[in-house]
Amino acid sequence: MVPAPEPPWQEGAGGLLLLAAAHQTGLLPALEAAIPSGAAVPTPAAGAPAGDSSPARSPSSPPRLAQATPASLRMLLLTLLFLAVVGLRRPWDLRGYSGDGLALLTGRRRAYGARHPERFLAELAATDGAERLTAALAAWTAAVWRPPTQPAEAPAPIYYLDGHRKAVYSEVLLPRGLIGRTGKVLGCRALLLLHDQHGHPLVATTHRGDLHLTAGVPTLLHTHAQAAAPTHLTRLVVDREGLAAEFLATLVARGVTVITVLRADQYTGLASFTDIGAFVPLQHDRDGRVVREVAPARYLLSRPEHLDAPLPLCVALVRDHRRQMPAPSPADDLADDEDTAPTWHGLPLSWTDPDWAATPLPAPATQPKLIPIVTTALAADPVALARTYTRRWPAQENIIKDWLLPLGLDTNHGFAKAPVVNSEVAKKREHLEQRLARLRRWAPAALSRARRASMRSDRLWEATKAHGTALYRELNAYQDDLADQGVEYYTRRAQVRERKAVIDEALQQEWAAYHRASRTSDQEYAKAERYSQEQRQVLRALEDLAAGERQMYELDDRKDQVMTVCTVAVANLGMWVRDQYFPPDYAHATWHRLAPFFRLPGRVSAAPEEVRVDLRPFNDRGLNRDLAEVCARVAAAQPQLPDGRRLVFTVSGASAHPLATLPAQHQHVA
Repeated sequence: MVPAPEPPWQEGAGGLLLLAAAHQTGLLPALEAAIPSGAAVPTPAAGAPAGDSSPARSPSSPPRLAQATPASLRMLLLTLLFLAVVGLRRPWDLRGYSGDGLALLTGRRRAYGARHPERFLAELAATDGAERLTAALAAWTAAVWRPPTQPAEAPAPIYYLDGHRKAVYSEVLLPRGLIGRTGKVLGCRALLLLHDQHGHPLVATTHRGDLHLTAGVPTLLHTHAQAAAPTHLTRLVVDREGLAAEFLATLVARGVTVITVLRADQYTGLASFTDIGAFVPLQHDRDGRVVREVAPARYLLSRPEHLDAPLPLCVALVRDHRRQMPAPSPADDLADDEDTAPTWHGLPLSWTDPDWAATPLPAPATQPKLIPIVTTALAADPVALARTYTRRWPAQENIIKDWLLPLGLDTNHGFAKAPVVNSEVAKKREHLEQRLARLRRWAPAALSRARRASMRSDRLWEATKAHGTALYRELNAYQDDLADQGVEYYTRRAQVRERKAVIDEALQQEWAAYHRASRTSDQEYAKAERYSQEQRQVLRALEDLAAGERQMYELDDRKDQVMTVCTVAVANLGMWVRDQYFPPDYAHATWHRLAPFFRLPGRVSAAPEEVRVDLRPFNDRGLNRDLAEVCARVAAAQPQLPDGRRLVFTVSGASAHPLATLPAQHQHVA
């Protein structure tokens, strides 16, 4: 009797664990329900004869999407979802894909080519599929990572919010932003990502590249609030980009406590803060020395629209002794040492003496770097506040680097463009037009003031001249009267000088008023002249701006958002599988460490009630021990695939070493 042949090795058989997790956690049903298609629930169309079972077509659904069967929709959806699992980045990469791992994960004999998934992605983008899938993702992540019921006195969960920009290289002008990884300003897409306090990415939204974080946060928080009910977001940690007074005030009014850090241009040192408490140790090095210390303080954040009502902030002042900054120059003292004695071009006066020897320059004064971490809460423990914010790097930045980027977050999908107003030129034009409007108001007003001041100076000159002439005539007449009376010359001269001094003092005040009016006239005329010249400069700048203006195009981000949803979903699936089935020392494993397990080849044997997968072992004993434990955990949990069959993992006993298949006499190695 001939034994049945063993099934062939299929690459990516370990990824079936992700497929089972998508079914166990409810991800696959949630995404399928969010697809904008009427094909899933066939109902007779209005006016159709009885027995007509043609699917009802949604008015907003493309024909192909509305007529697709649920099985086809599931296979297409799984294709987009698991592209990154098999090492692909976009549907177009399926042109050169010859493996069978994606076919195994999607339930097909062969994987789709590039045409069908690309058309499916385009049809999702043409409808409201991006919005519906984003809402479904937010609801699913909130349900999967919802914390267990906690006592009422337990602190509210913390969420981390940040932006991420991915460059888009194009021949046309796109909205630009700063790419943090390279430090360059390029055309890009802007993403907003919300994480929980354990680092799980909950939801992500895609926007144009020049979007400011504060402009996109309300939409993101609204999406999360609708999906995560009854869990209410009350504590939010954001980057310093979110430190806008009106933005913070709006979040405070909604009952959200924000934690962020001040920008360097918002404080000048400890003098910028009030109610500074004592510094206590925050972090020690290996030798037990304090490298960071923290103290409580208060800070008033000015609000441009409400100058009389600044926003009070509670501050945790962190001093980092590992990072020294230049300190303000201390006051000069009168020490007699060589470094503080009088110098000649930086050298002491005795530098020409034969016995003078050069000494090192004094070290510049430094002080620990100050990091003010602020919160809108009325009171906060500074140590807890500092640690809450510093957890942002491992809980968010590292997750983006270790999970989302390897899964293709920086890959762009869809380059359809639509012409929009050039936001960069519009901002400059608005500034120039505002300046031109002010100059056009200021120039006539300055010229009018100059004319009034000139007329006033003319009147003062004539009045002062006439008054002075009359006074000096009276003085001459007085001098003649004294001469006629026979008053002695020196006596007469002294009396005339006394009266002349009185007259000069009176006229001096009048001439001072004239000179003030004359200077005012000259100053206002100079202002009017400067304003008129600047008007011409601004008009020239406006014409140059219009002549050099480039047409800006805005990208259609709906395709990209659909794929971003898939990326975030796979990252959460990987984290969930890691927590459920992998050994404890994998608690902080990243995608790079887990991907070899998901891409392991295996022999798949299907039965009516189970699917058994014999995985090919690694070439490393430690990994094989971990693989055996994973198989044991899977056998104990008995996860189910979407078709209801159990998934069973085993490690194949066959050795992959070529010497194992040779006879014993040929296995000797010299």
